[in-house]
Amino acid sequence: MENMAEEELLPPEKEEVEVAQVQVPTPTPAPDSARVPAPAPDSAPASAPTPASAPAPAPALAQAPALSPSLASAPDEAESKRHISIQRQLADLEKLAFVTEGDFDSASSLNSESLDAGNKQSCPLCPKEKFRACNSHKLRRHLQNLHWKVSVEFEGYRMCICHLPCRPVKPNIIGEQISSKMGAHYHCIICSATITRRTDMLGHVRRHVNKGETKSRYIAASAAKPPNEILKETDTDVQVCPNYSIPQKTDSYFNPKMKLNRQLIFCTLAALAEERKPLECLDAFGATGIMGLQWAKHLGSAVKVTINDLNENSVTLIQENCHLNKLKVVVDSKEEEESDDILKEGEENLGNIKVTKMDANVLMHLRSFDFIHLDPFGTSVNYLDSAFRNIRNLGIVSVTSTDISSLYAKAQHVARRHYGCNIVRTEYYKELAARIVVAAVARAAARCNKGIEVLFAVALEHFVLVVVRVLRGPTSADETAKKIQYLIHCQWCEERIFQKDGNMVEENPYRQLPCNCHGSMPGKTAIELGPLWSSSLFNTGFLKRMLFESLHHGLDDIQTLIKTLIFESECTPQSQFSVHAPSNLNKQEEYGVFIKTTDDTTTDNYIAQGKRKGNETITTLAKRQKTDVSTEHPPFYYNIHRHSIKGMNMPKLKKFLCYLSQAGFRVSRTHFDPMGVRTDAPLMQFKSILLKYSTPTYTGGQSEGHVQSASEDTVADKVEMSVNDKAEPSSCRRCTQNEARSLSRMKLP
Repeated sequence: MENMAEEELLPPEKEEVEVAQVQVPTPTPAPDSARVPAPAPDSAPASAPTPASAPAPAPALAQAPALSPSLASAPDEAESKRHISIQRQLADLEKLAFVTEGDFDSASSLNSESLDAGNKQSCPLCPKEKFRACNSHKLRRHLQNLHWKVSVEFEGYRMCICHLPCRPVKPNIIGEQISSKMGAHYHCIICSATITRRTDMLGHVRRHVNKGETKSRYIAASAAKPPNEILKETDTDVQVCPNYSIPQKTDSYFNPKMKLNRQLIFCTLAALAEERKPLECLDAFGATGIMGLQWAKHLGSAVKVTINDLNENSVTLIQENCHLNKLKVVVDSKEEEESDDILKEGEENLGNIKVTKMDANVLMHLRSFDFIHLDPFGTSVNYLDSAFRNIRNLGIVSVTSTDISSLYAKAQHVARRHYGCNIVRTEYYKELAARIVVAAVARAAARCNKGIEVLFAVALEHFVLVVVRVLRGPTSADETAKKIQYLIHCQWCEERIFQKDGNMVEENPYRQLPCNCHGSMPGKTAIELGPLWSSSLFNTGFLKRMLFESLHHGLDDIQTLIKTLIFESECTPQSQFSVHAPSNLNKQEEYGVFIKTTDDTTTDNYIAQGKRKGNETITTLAKRQKTDVSTEHPPFYYNIHRHSIKGMNMPKLKKFLCYLSQAGFRVSRTHFDPMGVRTDAPLMQFKSILLKYSTPTYTGGQSEGHVQSASEDTVADKVEMSVNDKAEPSSCRRCTQNEARSLSRMKLP
């Protein structure tokens, strides 16, 4: 009998860790007491050799776990066997309670009627000492609550918790097997290892998935893991891992919702490539490498792309995606220089990409770059100092922040911890988030004796993107530091203004606010927010060049957004216009610096190994013109819905912009809020014009426009007084709205 059992043992497979090997015992009739798949050490047969007369068996083969035959129809029987604790459905697990060992083939013929026969049965995954035989309904409840609910799901199978003595028993010093208390454990469907805790089992299976080792020897070949999915974006193919859109379940995260972010950064790099070539570009957090692949594939020899990631699986995936897009992966500089000469005949190579595996801070300290993009998980403040340490003069740093919970004032303590800012939830919270990030970037640049010029800042639903140009020198750093100020915000009417420059303590800071809330409301009505970036958030010239590049490369998705940014930077209502190449290609001015954009422009005109070269550039930077305050767009915006009056139909947004413009104010829409209005008009005038061109709701669709009234001046004065006293809390706003409605009724004849 022992010889027969030894002949049918499965050959042991090569495993890096010691796991319990599955054995297939010979089907022999067994009494009811032999329900467990292998006898316990105390119940060893008498014919078994003692440790003194024969060598002890190997620890991995000491016990033989029970096997399930539900995959007996698979082509390879040895490949399809698995432990009985691994089932597809709960009904399959219930059927095992009515099958004796060696007669598992009859489990498929059992139905629900046989399960309710009333005979007492034992749990197939628990020894009789732990769970006694009981009726079918109690057994079903036991299997569902104590085995099925705590199972681990993988590719349609459930790895249920097992209490059988399946784990190997290690012998003691003299070779005797010691009976130990067996705890609950799981059987891995991939490598047959036994894992005690469910969290450890989840991590164990996740490591198999990340390594691609999901083809189990217990599952038929038809149920093997499908290959990685290949996605396409902007004519670039990228291979993604399973669960690529869930960062907690994959190493290489790919978010399709960040397509606008990638296209904005691509247009930024394309516009920079017109100034000087070639550019040293870095994608510090590559993940799948989609962003760096787009740079190298569409810009070609104008850029030298480096994609970095600390995760080994991500680096491997980046290299595979490079080969998928016919891009060569280089390891060192010598290989990069000789790459153009070693192309095989007929081979198409679109460019070279250098893939590195190191910490982003270390890489940015070791090498100099012209363009750096930071897109870490969460906040990026931990990498700003390294980014500005070796960035070249007139280079560009783009920062994508996805910690919107802190930036959008949902976790204010986190914003204070990461950015050192005091913020609250306001109607202009998205622009507030953009100015917080710019202020953090400006402080990091100033610590490295560098200044910044903000090219544009975008705050959408999922991210905040800030792109700045680096200006070397302590003078630029000092001017940048002066633009970081505190903001005075009224909590009642949400009027706001940046605090005046100076170190002297002001006796009454409420005088700086245009509203009169402090005089009409008791207590303290305003708070101090910041520090924030107080200067412009957009560069009109650079945005127009980005729009031209988006048209040149056929990026239709972001053209509307870039046009909105251009109108917002100029603070003008939207109008029709045509986009052409710059009329003077040889000379453009940005921030007082004249830059060349012709094709023969080289890096020598700007930089030499990260240092400024030539007296002409130094003189131009020293004599650059100061930005005119009147040309900058007004800070922040008002939401027209938030300030609408109850019982009044407000005018259309486009018409309201015309009304504000006719009143002599600068006005434009904003990408931060679809119903936001960026204007230099005070809130009092904003509400006055909004009320003037609103119509009562009960007039039955009266045409929009000014409501004629005999007592117009008197009503207007009353409205102005009510707007001045508009600083009421949320509980008192209803009273003011009722007063405005009564005033509007007074205007009717």
